[in-house]
Amino acid sequence: MRFDLITIFPEFFASILGHGVLRRAIAQGLVGVEVHDLRNFTHDRHRTVDDRPFGGGEGMVLKPEPLTEAVESLGVNEKGERDAGRERVVLLSAQGRRFTQGVARELAGLERLVLLCGRYEGVDERVHSLLCDEELSIGDYVLSGGELAAAIVVDATARLLPGVLGNEASSEYESFGLTPTLIARSGRSEWGTPSGGEDGPPLAVVGSGGLLDYPHYTRPAEFRGMAVPEVLTGGDHAAIRRWRREKALEKTWRNRPDLLEGAELSEADREYLRGLGWGG
Repeated sequence: MRFDLITIFPEFFASILGHGVLRRAIAQGLVGVEVHDLRNFTHDRHRTVDDRPFGGGEGMVLKPEPLTEAVESLGVNEKGERDAGRERVVLLSAQGRRFTQGVARELAGLERLVLLCGRYEGVDERVHSLLCDEELSIGDYVLSGGELAAAIVVDATARLLPGVLGNEASSEYESFGLTPTLIARSGRSEWGTPSGGEDGPPLAVVGSGGLLDYPHYTRPAEFRGMAVPEVLTGGDHAAIRRWRREKALEKTWRNRPDLLEGAELSEADREYLRGLGWGG
């Protein structure tokens, strides 16, 4: 998969792309990331990319000409002829569709993703109308620019691509991970054991079914007076699976109760949640 990032601060991405999972994925040829300086597509000696808004008001607005030339230079198909299942041009914007794990999985199915990093007060609306398939927002807040948002989209999407994490299950069994339906298709059970092996030890992680992940512990067994929950050291695999599911439900109820509306819950899940005070 190829990512193209259009920005007025190309140096912003040097550190992000030069470390960790993304660095390895790029080095192995699993992911391609090209950063394009928007100012290279200006034609005045000041390399102007913004101007005052029509109608008055605060701030400056990114001009349509440089952004249009930048996108056209990449050789992507025009908006009306573009196969959105293969390539997309996306504007990072506070007004966009909420970026979620589900959207990341959707984008991971593309061959190419062009991300436009907005700045200042915003981007000329004609850029979206003429060039962009959609706008994406990483949350209900306003950033100084789209670079941070673009970095998040690249990282969250790239790690879902085959081979990027080494163990593909790592991206499936975590917060906002696969639903039980998709878990069943993958040959694993909801509780984290390989299909047909319910008596075996649980996997390190378990399909969340849209919930937040359960708590994780490692050695030492006791740290500053806090011991690892006894159930995790007792060897009862069924009890471990049950504990992990309940803790995922509990954490979701406490931190993100809104997720419960779309989660796939069993009757046992619902009964446990009602004991915590959930009214669903």
